[in-house]
Amino acid sequence: MEVIPAVDIRNGKCVRLLQGKFDEETVFADDPVEMALHWASLGAERLHVVDLDGAKTGEPHNLDVIARIAAALKIPVQMGGGVRSIETARQVIGLGVGRVVTGTSAVLDRDFARAMFKGFGERVARGLDAHDGLVAAHGWQETSKLRAVDFAQHMERLGARRIIHTDISRDGMLQGVNLAAMEAMAQAVSIPVIASGGVTGIEDIRNLKRLEPLGIEGVIAGKALYTGSLDLQDAIRVAGD
Repeated sequence: MEVIPAVDIRNGKCVRLLQGKFDEETVFADDPVEMALHWASLGAERLHVVDLDGAKTGEPHNLDVIARIAAALKIPVQMGGGVRSIETARQVIGLGVGRVVTGTSAVLDRDFARAMFKGFGERVARGLDAHDGLVAAHGWQETSKLRAVDFAQHMERLGARRIIHTDISRDGMLQGVNLAAMEAMAQAVSIPVIASGGVTGIEDIRNLKRLEPLGIEGVIAGKALYTGSLDLQDAIRVAGD
């Protein structure tokens, strides 16, 4: 199981939001590239980058920073936030990003989702953000009436190769992973699932590791790494056992 550090970018800086709220921001680094290199130096095998400005507006705003991160790292980078067209996905991949993450647009446009999965295969992951089991959209600003597990199954039928499942009620809260939601998602689909949201400490890694046989292939960690409540090297060791 992979432990994937997150680098969230807003206005060119590395930040963390509380439950996706743009008015509750903490800046952790002025240079996201330096932060990305730091996580790579500690043994990260993949980096998760989010263009928060893009998630809010619908198109990436920090591509220059993302390009510098992709060029600086020797490990794969996956990026989400504002990837809502085939052209944008192609542009981002052209910067050296190994995997793009689609979000809101795939909720609103099934034809786009199908085209992305067909056109990019393993190079696209379906981001599925949920609150109380319902799919969230528009940079987490709205909640739909779609059940997350039902929608994940529909995305799999359309050709999704991978789900990144975020419980936004836990994101940035350091309250622990919603294991029940992650287990339900892993059991609902036959494709790999990457867990996100709520990681607080090493016990979360141990708990998710137990779900690996069900299809949990990775976990994205953000605030816990930045505050020091989770040590990346310890997490990688536990995840790899």
